[in-house]
Amino acid sequence: MITVFGSINMDLIATTPRLPKPGETVAGTSFSTAAGGKGANQALAATRAGAKVRMAGAVGSDAFAADALVLMKEAGTDLSATRTVDEATGTAHILVGGDGENVIVVVAGANGKVSDEDGRAAVAAMSANDTLVLQLEVPPSAIETALIAARQAGIRSLINIAPLTADAARLGRMADIVIANETEFELLAEKSGLSADERIEEMRRLQGETGQTIIVTLGAEGVVALRDGTLYRADGLKIEPVDTVGAGDTFCGYLAAGLDAGLAFETALRRAAVAGSLACLKPGAQPAIPLAKDVDARV
Repeated sequence: MITVFGSINMDLIATTPRLPKPGETVAGTSFSTAAGGKGANQALAATRAGAKVRMAGAVGSDAFAADALVLMKEAGTDLSATRTVDEATGTAHILVGGDGENVIVVVAGANGKVSDEDGRAAVAAMSANDTLVLQLEVPPSAIETALIAARQAGIRSLINIAPLTADAARLGRMADIVIANETEFELLAEKSGLSADERIEEMRRLQGETGQTIIVTLGAEGVVALRDGTLYRADGLKIEPVDTVGAGDTFCGYLAAGLDAGLAFETALRRAAVAGSLACLKPGAQPAIPLAKDVDARV
């Protein structure tokens, strides 16, 4: 079973032919809302991938709360560890340009009320063969508490060090598996402007220090991973992206589900890469997360 400990948001999405420059106003072409939050996105992705998933986090006591949970509820994600707090539900304000690229402002809201005790409780309800999945949209002390508890209980932990925060490098080294994009990995390695070969060298150096599995997503170029000293690569699909908002979270959720199901690492990696590609073909984060049958048809 997978427990996702993290954020739950409502996404407020505006599309525009191009993203504005600083200080510039541009005309939008559409507006929509969708359930989101990196934690909830990854929980839904893992559920749609076929895993049994519990979502641990918080929503507010406002009108956004029910909508933020609706897709997870419909998919069968266990929401018993999701609390309602006296705060606004978290929101993400997303601008999507005509080329599919995006900029996002996140307002934590109820996610900021997730506590150390929530982290301990989430892990206490898990079994030794379970998988804990985390991101960086809830308070760092709660994430650290959950990671320490998981390590003590022998529970596999997977952290996606996004969005980038001051605590990303430190927390990223505490999990069994760390997932980062190119920019996030450079923060983890404390080096910038890495070439492809230099990135692999840094992955090997970091694995020598931490022993953890290191995965770097490369957008259209797929993914590279280092596990127990072996280098793996996986390609996604050749696509024309509509919206890249949920791609990374889809990858993380599908990878966690594959590993939790006992798939070979290389197989789980490829399946996750394909799922991430398919998530770029529809607008929004959670609405774009593909079903397992659609992913498996393309692997």
